[in-house]
Amino acid sequence: MSSGHRGRYVGCLHGQWQWAWLFAQTVAALLIACCLVAPAGAQPDRPPSEVAPPAEVIAKDHPWDGGHKIDVLFRPSPDDDRVTRDAEPSATTQGGSDANGAQGGPSDQKPRIAAYIVSRAEEFHGVYEDVAFYVPEAADYRDGWLRVTVDKCERGEPYFFRVRAVASSGAQSGFAETSEAAIARRQWFDGGRIWMLLITVILCGAVVTFILIARSGRSLRVRRIAGLEAVDEAVGRATEMGRSVLFIPGIQDMNDIQTIAGLTILARVARTAAEYDARVEVPTSRSLVMTAARETVQSAFMAAGRPDAYDPNSIYYVTDEQFGYVAYLSGMMVREKPAACFYMGSFFAESLILAETGNAIGAIQVAGTAQPAQLPFFVAACDYTLIGEEFFAASAYLSGEPDQLGSLKGQDVGKLVVGAVLIIGCGLATMAAITGSETLEAAVAFLKGTMLR
Repeated sequence: MSSGHRGRYVGCLHGQWQWAWLFAQTVAALLIACCLVAPAGAQPDRPPSEVAPPAEVIAKDHPWDGGHKIDVLFRPSPDDDRVTRDAEPSATTQGGSDANGAQGGPSDQKPRIAAYIVSRAEEFHGVYEDVAFYVPEAADYRDGWLRVTVDKCERGEPYFFRVRAVASSGAQSGFAETSEAAIARRQWFDGGRIWMLLITVILCGAVVTFILIARSGRSLRVRRIAGLEAVDEAVGRATEMGRSVLFIPGIQDMNDIQTIAGLTILARVARTAAEYDARVEVPTSRSLVMTAARETVQSAFMAAGRPDAYDPNSIYYVTDEQFGYVAYLSGMMVREKPAACFYMGSFFAESLILAETGNAIGAIQVAGTAQPAQLPFFVAACDYTLIGEEFFAASAYLSGEPDQLGSLKGQDVGKLVVGAVLIIGCGLATMAAITGSETLEAAVAFLKGTMLR
């Protein structure tokens, strides 16, 4: 090829490359222009199954608890359209139509992100287990953070967390995780028990207040208890008939509060018997109860000014075996026929046997127990029965001491508080069931889950 032809060929190639370069620049300019005029908020296309994970995850100890909760805070997924939907009003007015005439607004659309899954592990990049499935409400997006409280954490143990977004289609995103461990620690005060603290302050304050009122000399009215008023009558009848007074302090040991309450009443019975010069017989089924009963009766006789009339042999131990003890008592009651029988303590199947035997011999019978299953037998066969709290209130009723009376009246305030809470709770639960009101249901849940937890 001659030099002239070669020059023309090179010049032709150079011109073609210039045209190609110019065409490429034009196409690039058009693409850039299309990107610049794209609608605001447009996002790159992504396969329907691909969901963006939460932006940031932080875990920290839950405040004011007993050391078993950790708060997991994370920013919503960029695909969570409820963030912009709840924060900014749409161009389409509620109840109106858009440019194409479609009715409704974005609130009618199904959100792309339906929920978030929180997972927990004890080691970084360890084995994670799902501990929470969180469906956020509209109010949860206000500060830009979503919060999940994970319960049942071991106190003092480090935990790492991961959060995944779940689309409405069921697809899950990748995870966002914490970089530092969170440790649950016990606080000085458990914020979930603040209502219990308030109720305790009310009860203790009422007890202290009434004790101070009683110490000041003001009389506190206590309801008359017929069974305790009958002590003088029963002991007086035994004195007139020349028979003994039988006192049975139950079949439990001294670790039972009913036995202690029974010995408190024994002190009053023994003192009245000492004043009337009557004989008190106390057979027991526990050796420790026998020792305590002897001390109680001896102190009562000394307080009555009759220490010489005290007979320790009238307070004795029989047997620990339940029905062996009852068989002895039944036989003794039939033989000696005591004029007055007191059953004060914890009783079980023997209650009916004792009460029917005492009724058969014509004795005045006064019973007291906190065993609900045995109360019907005592009520049916005895002349007087101390039911439940009357039995435990006997010490304050009989002694008249300011401290005990004040405690008794303070406990009545507690009963009023409990009764008021029960009435309010039952009323709210009934109205919530009838009306289906979410507000009333939330109030019932708060009452049961927070105040009474």
